[in-house]
Amino acid sequence: MTYQSTLKRYPTWFLLPALLVFGALFVTPTILSFFFSFTDWNVNRSVVSFIGLDNFKELFADAKLRATISNTLIYSFSVTFLRNLLGLLLALMLNLSLRGKNILRTLFFLPYVIAPIVIGYLFKAVYQSQHGLLNNLLRSLGLAFIAKDWLNDPNIALFSAIMVDVWRTTGFTMVIYLAGLQLIPKELYESAQIDGANGLWRFLHVTFPLLAASVTVNVVLSLIGTMKVFVMIMVLTNGGPGFATEVLNTYINNYAFAFGLY
Repeated sequence: MTYQSTLKRYPTWFLLPALLVFGALFVTPTILSFFFSFTDWNVNRSVVSFIGLDNFKELFADAKLRATISNTLIYSFSVTFLRNLLGLLLALMLNLSLRGKNILRTLFFLPYVIAPIVIGYLFKAVYQSQHGLLNNLLRSLGLAFIAKDWLNDPNIALFSAIMVDVWRTTGFTMVIYLAGLQLIPKELYESAQIDGANGLWRFLHVTFPLLAASVTVNVVLSLIGTMKVFVMIMVLTNGGPGFATEVLNTYINNYAFAFGLY
């Protein structure tokens, strides 16, 4: 074996520990989950019975699952749209020559570094119907007719949870857009301005096309994060009232721990 061939083998050996961990923690559980999906197994019993596709038939016949999928999609696409819209607007504003813009950037980004469970309990208090900050503010402004039981009304509970996630994550989206804006050469804006382009034209034909990479990153990260939302919903509503805010992860969690059906 030559020295060069030995060197070529080094990357494989260095990758081996990571591959073993990945196999043990991700691949093996995935294979086992696939196997047990064709069985009837309750953690309280040691007997495992093969039942074919019965679990899948029961799953797709469950009206609660259909509502859960609908809630998850509404939550995910709503948060993605709103946080990208607001994040882009904030980035455009903070990309201007404003006094104190560095402080504003920090303040807007700060909610993202706070643990979701803390944000959840904070807004659970804010949304409290009798003494919550939001309803007290509305009453003090003479807008008591707008005050709601934000987390216990099935018509608005999901919307209330969506707004919490938008508030928490918009700052992160803003930072990515801001980084993209600062990479755009100023000469392009100067050329467009000389040609008589107004602000809207410059945004549509210069800024937005050159932000395509930032848009892609933000949309993908947002969809991934919101599709797997769990902590925020569990803290705020635990999927309630009824199934109004039940999403896939809370559905799986409640189904497993309530019925022991893993």
